[in-house]
Amino acid sequence: MYFSISMSQSIQLNIIPFKPVKDKQEFAFYGERIPDSFSIKWDKLFDEFPEDREKAKQFYYSDFLPPKEGAILKEIEFKKATNFALHYFSHLIFNYFNEIEETVVFPNYVNDVEVWLEDKNAKNSTYKLYNKYTLKVQYNAVVPKSFELMIAYNGTSKVLRKSIAELPDFDTLKYNLINCKGTVYHFDNIPPHIKQDQTTLFPVLSNPLKKEFDVIEMLKKENRFPVFLRLLQEFCRDYIFVKEFKAMFKLQTDGFYTLPEEKVFKTKYNSNKLQFRNGQHYNPGLGMLTHKPLQSFTENHLKLFFIYNKEDGPFIKEHLYNAMVKGWKGMVNNKEKEADPLHIYINQPFNFDASKQIAFTDNTKIYEEVKAQMDNFVAEPGVRYLAIYVTPIAKDDKTHPQHDAYYKIKELLLYKGITSQVIYKEHIDKPEFYYFIPNIYVALLAKMGGIPWRLASTNEDELIVGVGAFKPQGYAHRFLGSAFCFSNEGVFENFDCFRDDEPVMLAGSIRNAVEQFKEKKKNAKRLIIHFYKEISDKTELQPIIDMLDDLGESDMPVIVVTINKTDSKELLGFDMNSEGKMPMSGTYTSVGYNKFLLFNNTRYFENSMLSAKDYHFPIKLSFKSSKPELLTMEVMKELINQVYQFSRMYWKSVSQQNLPVTTIYPEMVAEIYPHFTYDTLPDFGKSNLWFL
Repeated sequence: MYFSISMSQSIQLNIIPFKPVKDKQEFAFYGERIPDSFSIKWDKLFDEFPEDREKAKQFYYSDFLPPKEGAILKEIEFKKATNFALHYFSHLIFNYFNEIEETVVFPNYVNDVEVWLEDKNAKNSTYKLYNKYTLKVQYNAVVPKSFELMIAYNGTSKVLRKSIAELPDFDTLKYNLINCKGTVYHFDNIPPHIKQDQTTLFPVLSNPLKKEFDVIEMLKKENRFPVFLRLLQEFCRDYIFVKEFKAMFKLQTDGFYTLPEEKVFKTKYNSNKLQFRNGQHYNPGLGMLTHKPLQSFTENHLKLFFIYNKEDGPFIKEHLYNAMVKGWKGMVNNKEKEADPLHIYINQPFNFDASKQIAFTDNTKIYEEVKAQMDNFVAEPGVRYLAIYVTPIAKDDKTHPQHDAYYKIKELLLYKGITSQVIYKEHIDKPEFYYFIPNIYVALLAKMGGIPWRLASTNEDELIVGVGAFKPQGYAHRFLGSAFCFSNEGVFENFDCFRDDEPVMLAGSIRNAVEQFKEKKKNAKRLIIHFYKEISDKTELQPIIDMLDDLGESDMPVIVVTINKTDSKELLGFDMNSEGKMPMSGTYTSVGYNKFLLFNNTRYFENSMLSAKDYHFPIKLSFKSSKPELLTMEVMKELINQVYQFSRMYWKSVSQQNLPVTTIYPEMVAEIYPHFTYDTLPDFGKSNLWFL
């Protein structure tokens, strides 16, 4: 059952409905494209296609400026030419901010208006700090048949106080964005006449440039909802709800738009419930402690072994081995804490096999030493092995000559049929390691082949395919990870990885999954694909439809759910009745045709006790289908509920995620896969959660 949520919430979206000051206006149009112009189709200007014009030239162009020679003057009614109107209103907004002193204003890559305002309170001799805002004009997305102004806060950027002229002998390949007199350019795209005056070019500090100029980032964990709301409200107070802006637009409110009760929905009751061995719970960590993991691994005997630097042997035995075998005890924030040993926590018998331990001696030759010893590794029959690699190298230390050993050792082990867990040595003896333990233990159980928990909901006969992506720095292509799940339980049958220019490979892997699925469940209801971006009908979806035709499954509907890879910082919602301002978990609303905003977090109750990491921004979902008539509101609500539930199946930690594992898991595979030597994953790597 789906229902509107109780109006104990009062949810505002960061949009302001408006009307144009005039319903229609005259513009100058030209038959050929001119600089900085926007197009409009001929039928918005003429009753009949002009006789003296080539049939291929369907569009006319306007730069919204006074008429020049050859202009055609036509009156445009804004609500009958909404796309053209959106460009014109953005043009007005751009010019408005461009006239305000010291603002940085430029169109972003989708031609929305980006405004940067210097934070005068941030005093730093190296850089100026700017708060960034995006203004997007849209129509009929949230408010029916209304123009809307969405105002988003996009965090901060730092601009170096020194110009390029003051940076002699500097590698220009390291420049990315450049601020020049209030306009931001990509360095490679700066117009030649502007590039001549180097004294006006100030680099925006990207992460590599921050290292060059010793700028240290202090990431602050906090609930961002009230922070973003305050900054947005202050921006609107100073620049939007003022007479100069209101002279251009009739704003329908003096604040953000409050969703009416009938537009606020909630996922199914108890969709957040997880099934453990001895009961159900909505919190993974508490569920593991109080109800035990759902299922331990019982197919083979289980043995663990360490891969480590020989010098670290006594240290690892004292801190890590003893914690895993005897339990962990220690003081954390002046309080005595303790954690169960691994076998109790995961309800899984195992032993450490000292005869299989691998010790290296040279941190600059880790992989080479490990490989030499693994070449002689002989597995005992009927035993599943799990390696714990205690690395002396921090994951983000990409300058270390053995940084890639992390990936190479994982791949080496996979080809031996061994899964692995990597633990950074420097964490082990710290008090904070207490908080890492549950995450490590849950991931270990999943890698062993056990099931920490599953959804408590009823199963459906449908094949669910997740596709995530990752683009490594320096690579020309993204890599796509895929994950196949044969039921709503959230247990995966298969993983794979490809480059994003290999859509036929993806379709082929889905074909194999469909064939396997049909063998198990003859009455397959539909194929659901959770995709990391808007899927391309021609290059990505069509090969999948063609594949189903070849299989004789042309009647099987394909429904694609696009799931944002990152949090929505663009469109946000705030519960004005809550101190933390985050809407309750499972709340969602329509934000366009077949598009929704889903609040996916752990605020299950009015008085939920949340830490900073629990305040997740919403995710955006959109739907398309090979059989569009099947995409009813009820079906989309059902699939929103499915996305919500799959985000509760994350077995890398006991912390709740806001994205479903159907896209998170494949992205993890895609992030690691490019570092592997071979082009294909071994069979063991396609069925094990080695990437957690």
